[in-house]
Amino acid sequence: MEVEENSSETPMVVENKGDWSGRWSHVQRLLLRSGPLAHQDFEPGPQVLEFMLDTAKILVIGAGGLGCELLKDLALCGFRNIDVIDMDTIDVSNLNRQFLFRPKDIGKPKAIVAAEFINSRVAGCNVTPHFKKIQDHDADFYRGFHLIVCGLDSIVARRWINGMVLSLLEYEDDGTLDQTSIIPMVDGGTEGFKGNARVIIPGLTACVECTLDLYPPQVNFPLCTIAHTPRMPEHCVEYAKVLVWPQEHPFGEGVPVDGDDPTHVQWIYDKAKERADSFNIQGVTYRLTQGVVKHIIPAVASTNAVIAAACALEVFKLVSSCCNPLNNYMVFNDTDGLYTYTFEAEKKDDCPACSQRPQVLTLPEDATLKSLIDILTESQTYQMKAPGLTTVIDGKNKTLYMQTVKSIEERTKQNLPKKLKDIGLTDGQEVVVADSTTPKPIICRIDFSSGME
Repeated sequence: MEVEENSSETPMVVENKGDWSGRWSHVQRLLLRSGPLAHQDFEPGPQVLEFMLDTAKILVIGAGGLGCELLKDLALCGFRNIDVIDMDTIDVSNLNRQFLFRPKDIGKPKAIVAAEFINSRVAGCNVTPHFKKIQDHDADFYRGFHLIVCGLDSIVARRWINGMVLSLLEYEDDGTLDQTSIIPMVDGGTEGFKGNARVIIPGLTACVECTLDLYPPQVNFPLCTIAHTPRMPEHCVEYAKVLVWPQEHPFGEGVPVDGDDPTHVQWIYDKAKERADSFNIQGVTYRLTQGVVKHIIPAVASTNAVIAAACALEVFKLVSSCCNPLNNYMVFNDTDGLYTYTFEAEKKDDCPACSQRPQVLTLPEDATLKSLIDILTESQTYQMKAPGLTTVIDGKNKTLYMQTVKSIEERTKQNLPKKLKDIGLTDGQEVVVADSTTPKPIICRIDFSSGME
């Protein structure tokens, strides 16, 4: 589509006049002939570009620093059928690096503004926005895309979409994976001057859960420090979030802190400011408060541009087959000089997400339900947030514990100190575990070991 100048603040969009001679010549150079780096299934010819322009459907998750770059790169590569999901609205702090947004867009949904900008700037491109959470869409929605590319700032969201693409896999009667059910996923992430890009072929290569230990641990402040001797503005924010919020219940009893709700962030900011003033601590701002609550790491525009370009290149290679894709993890660091390294992340045979087998939890015979939940939440393998556990006892479904629903938590929390055997669990029994980190529950098999201490 093209834009005509007019006196109003919003550009007027006129009818798309179509492609012009030589518009895609830079792309055709890669698609009209083969080469030594081409994939074995690559068949050069004009049909490849036609598929990219008219048929291929790409889903971009996230319209922030990485997402804006990804949308621009993909549109200029020739992808026209693009959907973008983002649940956030535009803040003034976004404007220094999320270049699709302007001051007049503050407060508007990122997905909608980004889509409108790309559609008005790149002729023929059709970006469809979704101002929602990724969890608001079902499997049929995700099944409609040829490839998914992520520009997320949340490990939980990465794990959820990873579980979704794995749940879409179909297997033959003999256990062979149906290749047509595979939806590749390209994932990018940045942290200051560091970044990474990876390619995930669900069911065939390492998934997010296989490499969960690669993600940096969440920074937590000692409780004694934030409660008694705060020294940093972050300590004051944590004080308001961790100690004051559960005591005062500002938005109702049991309502958790939502870092995407401005009223929640404002309340924590006000309490943190009071705390900081009483200890003569400077630096508590709304932006800092939001960053601490959401565990936001400062972003650098140049890093976003490099990682987004790497991800867009992998999307291009996967869709066109003109070159073999990344195998399968690339790290980037320009903190001191420039360093890149590529390695193959290995698929775990016992991965809880992609191994297609129950997880065996070896526990002592006197293990309690709480100790089982501690393993699911604290171990490096699972890192769950708020697991809910159900099982079948005497032919009936039984909820062992679920904290996401207040009424059920009140009824089941009495099970926490009980021994698993007293609840009715036996050696080899299967427990279904649901958590916000995955759309598909995992099956855990209890293995009591009398030899464990």
